Amino acid sequence: MLKIIDAHIHLDHYNNQEIKDIIERDSSLEALISVSFDLDSSKKNRELAKIYSKVKPAFGYHPEQTPPTDNQMEELFSWIKSNQSDMVAVGEVGLPYYLRKEQKLTTLQQSQYIDLLEAFIKLSKELEKPIILHAVYEDAPIVCDLLERYSVSKAHFHWFKGDSKTIQRMAENGYYISFTPDVLYEEEIQQLVQPYPLQQIMVETDGPWPFEGPFTGKMTHPSMMKESIKTIAEIKKIPIDEVYHHVLYNTKSFFFI
Repeated sequence: MLKIIDAHIHLDHYNNQEIKDIIERDSSLEALISVSFDLDSSKKNRELAKIYSKVKPAFGYHPEQTPPTDNQMEELFSWIKSNQSDMVAVGEVGLPYYLRKEQKLTTLQQSQYIDLLEAFIKLSKELEKPIILHAVYEDAPIVCDLLERYSVSKAHFHWFKGDSKTIQRMAENGYYISFTPDVLYEEEIQQLVQPYPLQQIMVETDGPWPFEGPFTGKMTHPSMMKESIKTIAEIKKIPIDEVYHHVLYNTKSFFFI
């Protein structure tokens, strides 16, 4: 049986029955990288990992929200360091692209997010853990600058969108990207598949985020990634089994699972 790993899911945002269904419904699902939104989310993902061996948690602070206070940041970083053996990566962290589009952030506010991300990048370096990034469009070069500054190469840009120059830079630096089910119907995403090295590609759901096209009205489930893999194989014009093999190997080796 061809196995799959969800490289990026917010499992703690599903209810208990949905979580049970996700874990047990598809026997081809080998693991899930469950990313965290904040400290409470990190704690919940840690507990889910104790219940379900397939859950591999990442601890972090999602950037599309108000930055943590100094005390909150200190508490989160202290907790992550104390529980580093329970996590496979630092994440989800990054820059607030969509929040910035909705609200006019001051220069000071934007610098706060960059400082927070820099602290997380330094933490991933210190703990020798991969980092899972939310960084799209014009935010991506800023993140690349920080990663290069601290010589962090184990970087995963989830649901990435960006220009060709940044894509080439990321590929040359050995960074990984992952595709969501919208690769089936979003031309912008499809155009990323061909140039990016297969050896640096993973698949994800970003669940419970909902999708359109053939997935309209359906609960986001890791089984959707099988259609993503099929589409990647078609775009790259290579056998689907080869894509399954590389994507599985990439994800396991990246997260050391």
